[in-house]
Amino acid sequence: MDRRTHDYTLTLSSPPSLEEVMIHKRKPSIAIVPIAVAMLLFCSLAACNREVKEEVEIGFNPDSTYTMKAVDVVTLVSDSGITRYKVQTHEWYMFGEASEPYWYFPKKLHLEKFDSLFRVEASVDADTAYFYQHRKLWKLIGHVRVRSLQGEQFETSVLYWDQNLEKVYSDQFIRITKGEFVNTGQGFESNQALTQYRIFNSAAEIPFEDRSIDSTDTAPPPPA
Repeated sequence: MDRRTHDYTLTLSSPPSLEEVMIHKRKPSIAIVPIAVAMLLFCSLAACNREVKEEVEIGFNPDSTYTMKAVDVVTLVSDSGITRYKVQTHEWYMFGEASEPYWYFPKKLHLEKFDSLFRVEASVDADTAYFYQHRKLWKLIGHVRVRSLQGEQFETSVLYWDQNLEKVYSDQFIRITKGEFVNTGQGFESNQALTQYRIFNSAAEIPFEDRSIDSTDTAPPPPA
């Protein structure tokens, strides 16, 4: 009996390296990453949409909402390239989007108006003031005091200064003082230089000069 010898060659592949194993294990995760990113983006967009829908709209009233505020202001104001007046105030609000744009000075105003030679033509003090830009109209309220270039002082509770009409006026009690001479009335109007004015229901207060009577300055005797 022949004993035949068969040679079998057993070929064993070398065991996979650790790097190949790691690469093999990572391959599924590479496909998963884009899906995960897409899901996150979708969730973020959905959350953003919900946030937009939940926003509360706040009403905006341009007539009562100021567009600019300044504090402790001292400045020169120009019109048509010419310096018209000096403004000094604690608070200055500008309502530029109002139906009639205006400035508001709630805490006292000191105003100096200049003439063409840059001289102080008049100075104004008031507790509160408004300036309506389109009409160029000042409304001065509370302890209003105006001093003219001629040295006269005007005192009232409400005063209007219309720059377009170049007129100053009031319908309230007015007191005008120059030296010892005092004139009062209920309302007045004037040019804006305060050099020509008239007082309504005027009552002048003329100071009386007290003189001692000389004994020789006696009345003549009655006729015989």
